[in-house]
Amino acid sequence: MRSTPDRVRQALSFEAIGLVIVTPLFAWLFDRPLAEIGVLSLVSATIATAWNYVFNLIFDHVLNHWRGTPRKTLRLRILHAIGFEASLVIILLPVFAWWLSLSLLDALVMDSSFALFYMGYTFVFTWAYDSIFPPEGTPAADTKNPG
Repeated sequence: MRSTPDRVRQALSFEAIGLVIVTPLFAWLFDRPLAEIGVLSLVSATIATAWNYVFNLIFDHVLNHWRGTPRKTLRLRILHAIGFEASLVIILLPVFAWWLSLSLLDALVMDSSFALFYMGYTFVFTWAYDSIFPPEGTPAADTKNPG
């Protein structure tokens, strides 16, 4: 299992790297001012950071109880990424609609686009993070094999 400082490092590094990538990319893709997307991204990242900590803590506890280890197989990594992003879309939908003055449907399209980006990013980031910082009691060699 991961320690609290490790979970904080994971959540903060995930969000910081994600912000650097997503803010200019989505300002350009959706033809919105960089500052508008920047504020939305920062607010979303703050919410996502808190949710990331809670979601990963719950996921690891369930995984540890179910399998006896927090180690993730390829299928579990995919389930982890989808579960996190789907739950975050629900949480962030009203924020997107309000901040950008969009209908819920338009906000859902934009929020879903962010989620699709972050789903792939979550998969790559957590795999890399687990490889660099394996969970306690998990041999580093095990994280190199995603299956």
